[in-house]
Amino acid sequence: MAEITDVGYRPGLNAPIGMDVVDFTELRSRAERRGIDLAGPQRPDFHHLIHVHADADPLPHTVDFTEHVIEPGGWLWVRPGQVHQYGALTRSRGTIVIWRPGFVTFDPSLPETPLLPAGSARDAVDLALRHLLADYADLGSMTLEAHNRSLRMLLAVLLLRLAHAGEAPSSTTSADGPFERFQAAVERDFTRTHRVADYAADLGYSARTLTRATLSATGRSAKSYLDARIVLEAKRLLVHTDRASADIARHLGFTTPGDFSKFFRKHDGRTPLDFRAEARGVG
Repeated sequence: MAEITDVGYRPGLNAPIGMDVVDFTELRSRAERRGIDLAGPQRPDFHHLIHVHADADPLPHTVDFTEHVIEPGGWLWVRPGQVHQYGALTRSRGTIVIWRPGFVTFDPSLPETPLLPAGSARDAVDLALRHLLADYADLGSMTLEAHNRSLRMLLAVLLLRLAHAGEAPSSTTSADGPFERFQAAVERDFTRTHRVADYAADLGYSARTLTRATLSATGRSAKSYLDARIVLEAKRLLVHTDRASADIARHLGFTTPGDFSKFFRKHDGRTPLDFRAEARGVG
C-alpha cells in the first residue's frame, strides 16, 4: 500500500544537538540504512536547507506537488511537515543542513521556491556557509553548550543572508504574533476543527484579529488559510497513499464522506477521486 514516509530527526553520531550537515552521498547512505526511498514522498519533522554546489548539475526536487529545479549555486528550504521528493540525486552534488524546530529562534521569510544568490549576496551567503561548516567540524574546541550556541548563531546568519539575497530584503516576523500562533495551532488541530472561531477562542484572540493578522502575513483570510491547509493535506493523502476517500474524510475531521467531497470540490473543482486519477495520470 502506498504511503507517505514520515521521517524523524536522526542525526549522525557526532552531530551537535539539534543540527546536522550531510552531503548528497551521505544522505543516500543514510536513506539506504533506514530503508527510505528518496524518490518517494517523505514528510520530515525537521528543516532541510538544500544547497547545490556551484560546479554541480542541477537537482530536480518536488515539494507538495510543485516541481522545482535547484540550479548550481542554488538553495531550497523545505519546512517540517512538507511532503517532498528528490530527483536525480546521484547526478548532482551538494550540502544539506538539517535542524530541528526550535534550534534557531525565528524563521526568516524565505520563498518556497529555489533561491539563486548572485554577486556580493552570493559571496556573503557562501562565506556564511563556510563559517557554519567550519564550526560544525570543530567540535572539540569548546564545550558542547558553547558549540551549540555558536551553531545556532551561525545558522541564523546563513538564513538571514539568504533572506536578503533576493531583489529586496525580506522582513522577519515575531515568533509569537497572532498569525504565528494561529499557524502553529492550525498545524496541530486542522483535523480536529475547521472553524476559525475555535482557534480564536483557544488562542485568546477574536476571529477578526486572526483574520487581520493572516491577511497581513499571507494575503488571505484566516478561513481561506485554514481551508487551504486542509485541501493540501487531502491532496497529499489522495496522491501519495491508497487510502479510501471515506478514510481520508474521517482523518481530516469531516462528519461524512459527502461533506468532504463537497468541500474538496468547492476548492479544487474536482471530486477527490477525480483529482487522484488526474494527478496519477490514470484514466
